[in-house]
Amino acid sequence: MFIAFLYRLLLTLGSPLIIVYIAARFLRNPSWRAHFGERLGFLPKTKLPTIPGGIWLHAVSVGEVQSAAGLVRALQKKFPGRPVYVSVSTVAGRKLAEERLSGLAERIFYAPFDFPWIVRRVLRAIRPSALVVLETEIWPSMWREAKRFGCTVTVVNGRISDRAWPKYRSAAWFFGPVLRLADRVLAQSESDAARYRELGANATNNGNLKYDFALPGEPPADLAAWIASAAPRRILIAALTLDPEESIALKAWRALPEGTLLIVAPRRPERFDEVAALLGPDCVRRSRLDRLSPILLLDTIGELASLFQLPYPQVVFVGGSINTWGGHNILEPAFAGRAILTGPHMQNFAEIDRDFRAADAVRIVNDARELAEAARELFDQDGGMGERARALAESKRGATGRAVAAIELGSPLTHRPCAWFFEGFSWIWRAGVALDRRFTTPKRLLKPVVSVGGLSMGGAGKTPFVLRLAEVLAARGHRVGILTRGYRRRDKAPIAYPPGERAPIELTGDEAQLFLRAGHAWVGIGADRYLTGRLIEKHVDLYLLDDGFQHWALHRDLDFVLLDELDPWAGGGVFPAGLLREGPEALARATSVVRPRKIAVNPPPPGRYSAFCGIANPVSFLRTLRECQIEIEDWREFPDHHRYTLENLAGLKPPILTTAKDFANLPTGAPLVQVVEIKMEIPNEASLIESIEAHLEMAGTIGT
Repeated sequence: MFIAFLYRLLLTLGSPLIIVYIAARFLRNPSWRAHFGERLGFLPKTKLPTIPGGIWLHAVSVGEVQSAAGLVRALQKKFPGRPVYVSVSTVAGRKLAEERLSGLAERIFYAPFDFPWIVRRVLRAIRPSALVVLETEIWPSMWREAKRFGCTVTVVNGRISDRAWPKYRSAAWFFGPVLRLADRVLAQSESDAARYRELGANATNNGNLKYDFALPGEPPADLAAWIASAAPRRILIAALTLDPEESIALKAWRALPEGTLLIVAPRRPERFDEVAALLGPDCVRRSRLDRLSPILLLDTIGELASLFQLPYPQVVFVGGSINTWGGHNILEPAFAGRAILTGPHMQNFAEIDRDFRAADAVRIVNDARELAEAARELFDQDGGMGERARALAESKRGATGRAVAAIELGSPLTHRPCAWFFEGFSWIWRAGVALDRRFTTPKRLLKPVVSVGGLSMGGAGKTPFVLRLAEVLAARGHRVGILTRGYRRRDKAPIAYPPGERAPIELTGDEAQLFLRAGHAWVGIGADRYLTGRLIEKHVDLYLLDDGFQHWALHRDLDFVLLDELDPWAGGGVFPAGLLREGPEALARATSVVRPRKIAVNPPPPGRYSAFCGIANPVSFLRTLRECQIEIEDWREFPDHHRYTLENLAGLKPPILTTAKDFANLPTGAPLVQVVEIKMEIPNEASLIESIEAHLEMAGTIGT
């Protein structure tokens, strides 16, 4: 707590300096102005509602974004239906993320400034259940607020370089409490894991995510055509260079045989103009390609890796290593089987550097002369260096799978539709619930009552859960009765129908229509569930009480309480602060707490559709559609139990999808609508049914 207070105090005292820095970046760099509101936590509105329970993946810049693609795919495979949101810190990182991840990530945005109130704004907007941070991005407010909102925090591919380690160790009093907020740190190497553990983190060696890199396809057609026209005999690539490495590469190139194409790819986009001037009039910029030349400046983002696959003899010098920066990632040229040269300063990738040196898969150079000599020798005969690099890189794959297996999800408490000041009024609702329960005497029916309920005001999937129980129990020979309120029905007197009976929706309400059409049970409809149950007690062995956890007037023998798979606390607080009827402490009354999953039965084929619904949790329907690879072109939401008019549906472009409950509320003459049937996938379903049957056997009511 003291560290959190101190950090916030430093933020407050340093705010003027931070504001000056932000203003300077904003004025000097036009690219910083684009999407600037995102850095303040203002994410743009989307056409579709946000699906809660997703994953926030923070990737700083280009290198992390390259590692993120495989991780995003693996996360979506492990957690289907959960959106992945990707934040970045740099302009170059955002550009690459939009190119590589636009079809994978739900949303790409700039990471917020690390002020608590700004981070909270983002958390409320995307409502994640997990924060996954790539590499060494320790942001105290981001981590702390994520934990407060119920997220897990996992660091993936964590590293602390040799250069940075003394600073971390000297400031362990500050970093230690922050790192202990992380549920786990999955480090790149054992030495990195040991450093994290020394700082107090729960760290293990997971391996380097970058080894799971997948090389992109061939270079863009215009670039490949230009290089083919230049007809080089060999190519020297100076990759990710920093000052003065471009000068060193240029000097080395001049000492190489004629017919060598020099490709220079600076690490920082803001230096493109500077490097172009340094390379001189022979340099052609990739963004123009207006003439042939022996020197190419790669002034674009995200194309470097594709050049390693060009069908020419190649030597790749990886920069940041003669410059004392600490080196850059050598794995991309390694996977392409290229001979690799670096300078002596590779402390940023010390573990990788040691492995490659030990395997004779990299060579060290110190200046232009050594670079020219090594390149000339390797062009003539690389001695298998490139293949050794490829074999070593391939042998170390698998970190992505291990990381995803270790990532767990939390239960976010961020969904607050009401303003914060409503939280103070929750006590009134709580008091009313307590009084209602205290002064209501439950009546007992002659047959066992199995209640299916929830804490939230709709949306947990109680109706499809009851349908699934009725289906299974009826198939096992039990006579089932369903008791339901019949919301918005015209006649308030209790009424009952045998299995499969047809009745107008005005007499039953929409949910009862689903029970009747399923044909598995007698259906009793009425606000007084005791009187309704008496109507059908001669026809049933047991009752399924729909939405019964807060129905104090009827005795229940078993209480199953449902929590939504992605949004268990549905509102984050008791009404009016959130959408809970009771707080989580009420789960102590439950016989069993179940977190079922909704799946589509015979879903429509993937494609573009319009969709609408009027249910308590419309996001759950949207999530189901997305799991079926359905792209929503037009989306409309209506209140729960909405009775539709033709005007409500006007302009919807076919094909149109909706739920079975909404279909029951359609007016005469409605456009052709396809129903997406939802089924409950119940964890441990067999044991749950056995518990019901054991209670029936104990009660001795089967067949009476």
